[in-house]
Amino acid sequence: MAKSYRELLVWQRAIELSVALYKLTQDFPREEIYGLTSQLRRAGVSVASNVAEGYGRASKADYRNFLRMARGSVLEVQTQLVIARELGYGDSARITKAEGLSEEAGKMLWAMIQKL
Repeated sequence: MAKSYRELLVWQRAIELSVALYKLTQDFPREEIYGLTSQLRRAGVSVASNVAEGYGRASKADYRNFLRMARGSVLEVQTQLVIARELGYGDSARITKAEGLSEEAGKMLWAMIQKL
């Protein structure tokens, strides 16, 4: 087992995802600051945060529960990215990058959940 949550590849990927989402949403319309911009950023931050919090819990059941919440946040991000693309918000290449990172993080989370 990793000595720190920071060593977990899924946590590292989730951090990359969160940073990618912040960069993407910088270009969103100003009126979206409390809408899609905020939702995407919060959901992205939630992925890495839940991985870290779950790692620090005392039981495998708790850890698994937090990984499930993180996976739910990944799916939330993926849904919101579809909406952003459909609305023409943000740079297409940045959306594609965020989609790739979210898919990768989602697969990693699913594998971890299955192992626990």
